Amino acid sequence: MGKDDVVQSGAGGGEFAAKDYTDPPPAPLVDAAELGSWSLYRAVIAEFIATLLFLYVTVATVIGYKHQTDASASGAGADAACGGVGVLGIAWAFGGMIFVLVYCTAGISGGHINPAVTFGLFLARKVSLVRALLYMVAQCLGAVCGVGLVKAFQSAYFDRPQAQRPRLPRPGSGSPPHRLRRVHGPPGHHPRHRHRHQPGQEPGRRRRLQQGQAMG
Repeated sequence: MGKDDVVQSGAGGGEFAAKDYTDPPPAPLVDAAELGSWSLYRAVIAEFIATLLFLYVTVATVIGYKHQTDASASGAGADAACGGVGVLGIAWAFGGMIFVLVYCTAGISGGHINPAVTFGLFLARKVSLVRALLYMVAQCLGAVCGVGLVKAFQSAYFDRPQAQRPRLPRPGSGSPPHRLRRVHGPPGHHPRHRHRHQPGQEPGRRRRLQQGQAMG
């Protein structure tokens, strides 16, 4: 089909044809009528469940991979580096969960699963203030419950023995002479101490002066 046919097919002979769809009107800022509809609460529940599942699966994957590759924790020795799902498996866990959850909840709540997405759609006037606030509260609660389930089901990975935990020196630990010694080194190696005479030895200038007085 040539260019002339495309131009003539437009409405009124225009260069572009008219859109065969209409954009939805902007959502009202505060829609109190939504509070009485079951679809709003169904969408809020969907966002809560989706965020809970996303955080549970992804965080559990990361913690499980870290535990499996830690030779001191798993006891696998040299084979610990080859264990676990790997970094690629972690990426698949994040991407796969987003794909599945958005596909399942897109027709119910829009598949936001992120307060940032909900806030952006609120600024674009795609959702009302009431729906945006309920979505963000449900998403935050779902995230907290998701990581709480990971903590509850994999508590053995969190409660490591005291001997396996790395010990770091507390700020300000040690006496002042030790801190100064760590910074400047032993007293004999400091530049200010190099030119000082040792106990029992007199400087060369004083010895020469005493020798001159004795000869005089």
